[in-house]
Amino acid sequence: MSLHFRPRLFDTLIDYNRKRFIQDLGAGLTVAVVALPLAMAFAIASGLKPEAGLFTAIIAGFLISALGGSRVQIGGPAGAFIVIVYGILERYGLANLIIATAMSGVILFVMGLVRLGSLIRFIPIAVVIGFTNGIAVLIFLSQIKDFLGLEVRNMPADFVGMVNALWQATPGTSLPALWVGLASLLLIVGWQRLGGLLSKRRIGQWMQPVPGSIVALLLATLAVQALDLPVATIGSKFGGIPAAFPHFQWPEFSWASAQHLVMPSLTLALLGAIESLLCARIADGLIGDRHDPNQELMAQGVANFITPFFGGMPATGTIARTVTNVKSGANSPVAGIVHALVLLAVVLIAAPLANFVPLPALSAILLFVAWNMGEWRAFLHLRQFRMPYRVTLLAVFVLTVVVDLTVAVEVGLFAAGLTFIYRISNLTRIEPVTAQDDPALAGNAALIRVWRLYGALFFGAVQLLEKIEDALPPQTQLKAVVLDLKNVIYVDSSGAEALRDFALLCAKKNVRLVVCGLIHQPLDIAQRSGLIALLSNRLAHDVAQSLILAQTLIESASPSPIRGDR
Repeated sequence: MSLHFRPRLFDTLIDYNRKRFIQDLGAGLTVAVVALPLAMAFAIASGLKPEAGLFTAIIAGFLISALGGSRVQIGGPAGAFIVIVYGILERYGLANLIIATAMSGVILFVMGLVRLGSLIRFIPIAVVIGFTNGIAVLIFLSQIKDFLGLEVRNMPADFVGMVNALWQATPGTSLPALWVGLASLLLIVGWQRLGGLLSKRRIGQWMQPVPGSIVALLLATLAVQALDLPVATIGSKFGGIPAAFPHFQWPEFSWASAQHLVMPSLTLALLGAIESLLCARIADGLIGDRHDPNQELMAQGVANFITPFFGGMPATGTIARTVTNVKSGANSPVAGIVHALVLLAVVLIAAPLANFVPLPALSAILLFVAWNMGEWRAFLHLRQFRMPYRVTLLAVFVLTVVVDLTVAVEVGLFAAGLTFIYRISNLTRIEPVTAQDDPALAGNAALIRVWRLYGALFFGAVQLLEKIEDALPPQTQLKAVVLDLKNVIYVDSSGAEALRDFALLCAKKNVRLVVCGLIHQPLDIAQRSGLIALLSNRLAHDVAQSLILAQTLIESASPSPIRGDR
């Protein structure tokens, strides 16, 4: 296996020019404005300091753009990680979060190295929608505390504990915090709606590039300071953001703790892979391009391995920032690199200004993100789908909210796998061929039976051969059986084993077995399993040739050459 590591940046720089750089520069500046409040909000919601989100957007954003397989994808902290990161912090602590994030980076890199990028798209959409909506609900709940200005010292990570803590703290709702949060949320929603309605006018064209989140953040900050409102801010709760480049930190590491972090690391890696590749596919549709999924996974792996050691959190491709990047005119990964450098400049120059940002305004931004994150219409359209789809989606959703995301994904994939096996086994069928179907059978129907198989002969459908075995009682006039497998597209090891057992059963009953139509993968598994050698000279190309061969064997009255019992 050779390491194919070629970032998309190399290809886009071949014919790079000044015009394209200006476009990327404008897009990078715009995305940085969008990413600034989101990065801080995601970190705070995850139980971390706001600079953790900024450092992630800077370091991971730079690495994902520089090393990734997409031209325009923007990487950084994402809302999907909030619940997982908060749970790891509550259960294992900050040092183990760093280790888990780095381990997920290794897993992501290995996934890209062994070319598993294309397999992520095979995760059922019901599983994706279920846990996405579940995460959105949990994000919504996690923001109620700051949105209402509640005093909750230790917010539980589980759903029941979270609801109970919020309910008990509700009498302490701060009206100033509530008004700031409501005003910020209404402004964000109204800014987006108004920009859409006025999109054809000059004022609308001016409003659309400016995100409503940054407008709400600025106005809320000015209002809190001007009116001297008693509202928690980044400075009052976290002591501000350091105006310095993130420094390297090495956590206390032990194999005992690493063993407990395997499942959280796998969850971070799987969710990061799904989010980043889904985002890259959306970007492809917007720019008419095709990303390299394996290169993207390797870039995500490098970013998630390095970022936590510099005070960051898990990172992935982000849909909102990527779409903003595309709409702002980006045409290469340079835009993502510019976005990271602009955020670094903001941290180094304007970090003290973040002290005055009110937390209810950041909560309003995340409430808006959570609403847009969920596929809520999927619940309204459940009636259009069959019961297995409904059960899978609802089970993953409920388990994500009430139990745990890891359990939800495991149960969802297991349920989807069972559903797939059931449906494929139902599509696999076996039909008898009569004299009406093939005139060559006329006069030989009592001596020769022909069955034709359709679909996939795998472990979930081997019971179909039992129907033929039931037609082979000890006393019978049947002398030969023909199996037509030309319409069989796949045979697994269980299917090959079932065919071997059927051949041995025919030999015991002195019934000649002829098989025809083996091609492609079924022929390959038949050769490797020894079925071809077992049948010897009892193979044919089609039914007509099989009938001639079966008639010859009957007339020769030769005993079956198949021997052995397994």
